[in-house]
Amino acid sequence: MPPQQPQLGSLAIQAPLLAPKTVHVSASTCHDLSLFKDLLKEYRRLDDTITMRLNRTTAQFRDRDRHGLGGRGTVEDEACIQIWRELVANWKRRTEIVDYCVGVVDQSMESKRMAIDAETENPAAQRRIQGALYAEEVKRNQVHNELAVEQIVRKRSLDAFRARCKYFEPPLTDADARKWWDAARSG
Repeated sequence: MPPQQPQLGSLAIQAPLLAPKTVHVSASTCHDLSLFKDLLKEYRRLDDTITMRLNRTTAQFRDRDRHGLGGRGTVEDEACIQIWRELVANWKRRTEIVDYCVGVVDQSMESKRMAIDAETENPAAQRRIQGALYAEEVKRNQVHNELAVEQIVRKRSLDAFRARCKYFEPPLTDADARKWWDAARSG
């Protein structure tokens, strides 16, 4: 049985001030490769625009500092922390989507394999199921390829982030952020 369906807000990536739109990821989302890839593309937008986001966030914190609304750290430190939190949240959501779809497609392939084994009397039905199994295998490969793409996207984002936030280290108290930091650094 696949994991529970993740509910994710994709508009928050583009415009954090808008009310996020909830996207219900279902088995049909996973089986529609175009929709699946479009959803991941939407979520990768933050990673694709990380330099611009760092510039904007730094400018926002500079404005706050000029108006006497600054926080505890330097403007750059606060901007780096803000962007890091956004990256980690986005990475978690994408991981949920990919893991969910991997489970859905794997389960679908397994049920088709069982159907082939059960259908011993009718060779035409076996061939039809075999064709469907082949199509599922193509989907499975595409979905599993997204795991490799995720590693590449995260590494690229981390490199851009570290170029700008050279001295940033996630707080020791934030175990989740540390886990993602260590995973992204190790590749």
